[in-house]
Amino acid sequence: MSPHLSADSPAAQPPPSGTVDALISQTRRLRGEMDAVRRDAPADGTDPQGRWQRALCDLAMHQLNDLDAHLAQLRDGPPPVPAPAAVHPERAEPDAPLRGSLLSRVGSAEWNLLTDEASWSGELYQILGRDPAAPPLTLDELPALVHDEDRSMLTAMVTDCLIDAKPIDGEFRIRRPDGGVRTVHMMGEPVLHTDGSTASMWAVLRDVSELRRSQRTVSETRDSLQRQRHFAQTERRLAAELQESVLPSLRGSPRPLHEGPGALDLAGRHLPSATGTPIGGGWYDAMELPGDETLLSVGDLTGHGVAAASGMATLLGALRGMAMAGTRPGQLLSWLNQLMDATGQPALGSAVCCRYRPETRTLTWARAGHPAPLLFRGGTGRALTAPEGVLLGATPGAAYGQAEETLEEGDVLLLRTDGLVPRRTGTAAVRQLLGLAPRLCAARTALDCVRTVVEECGETEREDDACVLVARVMS
Repeated sequence: MSPHLSADSPAAQPPPSGTVDALISQTRRLRGEMDAVRRDAPADGTDPQGRWQRALCDLAMHQLNDLDAHLAQLRDGPPPVPAPAAVHPERAEPDAPLRGSLLSRVGSAEWNLLTDEASWSGELYQILGRDPAAPPLTLDELPALVHDEDRSMLTAMVTDCLIDAKPIDGEFRIRRPDGGVRTVHMMGEPVLHTDGSTASMWAVLRDVSELRRSQRTVSETRDSLQRQRHFAQTERRLAAELQESVLPSLRGSPRPLHEGPGALDLAGRHLPSATGTPIGGGWYDAMELPGDETLLSVGDLTGHGVAAASGMATLLGALRGMAMAGTRPGQLLSWLNQLMDATGQPALGSAVCCRYRPETRTLTWARAGHPAPLLFRGGTGRALTAPEGVLLGATPGAAYGQAEETLEEGDVLLLRTDGLVPRRTGTAAVRQLLGLAPRLCAARTALDCVRTVVEECGETEREDDACVLVARVMS
């Protein structure tokens, strides 16, 4: 029904059919493109981001479907209202669910205040679930269909329209006879008599239940995605703080352990990943031991986030305590393996552990499934020959061998975790690091060596975080 403000004003003319047809064609073309995007959207219900993308696509499709239907109505004009007498009650389906066609989701009504008559379109009967053979409800009877919480809002809108000539624009929920609840958007205006009084009220009612359901889905999945991202950010921050509180600060000025010939100049660095992956369980450590010895260790636990960082802190604490008690590297790794087996955590770990005696410049070391240290001397480099040793937590009761290496003044020892060299593993990563031998041997401090390694390997290209520890034998 065309909106009008006075009873004797002419009805508004529909727009040229060619213009509307062009809009319908554009809408249907866009709907086809949107449908292709929706089919490509992730359908995995366990992924909040995938659910959010899918919900947005569904919402867009609902809106485009509505737009297509409304444009078709605009082009074709209002459908005829079926005569109630021509409808057989036994054939009516007042409680049937709304059809998939969106043309049945927009209805119209007019209430004549002078004659106390009401006129409903057939679509409005379908929206409200009413028997088309029944008379339309009056304005006084209409609130009986409305949800209790929304009834006062509808009453206020109708009152403002009839008394103050305010247009109606609002939503409310209605209860259908079949028990279903639908959300209806109502727009209307008063029809004024020539003397300025309100003669009748017309309204267009649209069932927006599916549209609002899609909007709620989008909102819920967006909130879920935001909560997941906030949780991930919080977990990453806590893991970073835990790791920072445990790892030694070896990024500043050169720090020798002990004094005199054979002392070590130490520097280390933790390098985060560039992909936003939560911090893992990697560590590097250097600690003074009784008898002027030095403990050097680098390791990594499987997993990421707070669990991996807390597991690393536990393992590193145990390693430090046993080293202070004089435990040799091979036995130390055996006990760490027993510790991981006793905790029952489904994790594996790799580690390399070294004890260095400056008086004889002797390095005693063992490893558990970890890359061997690299030794740089006289402008060249090599990997130390590794003793046997399986991953921590892989085999209960595993034994770990030991090896010894005598260092010389000016030697550079490099310990690292996997992932230090982006997109390189195994021998390829070793070759790239050994190629730095001339620069590392010429460096004046361990800190300069770490800077060279970081410059070569980059700080922002790796897929996982990594640790590097450099020890330089001082003169």
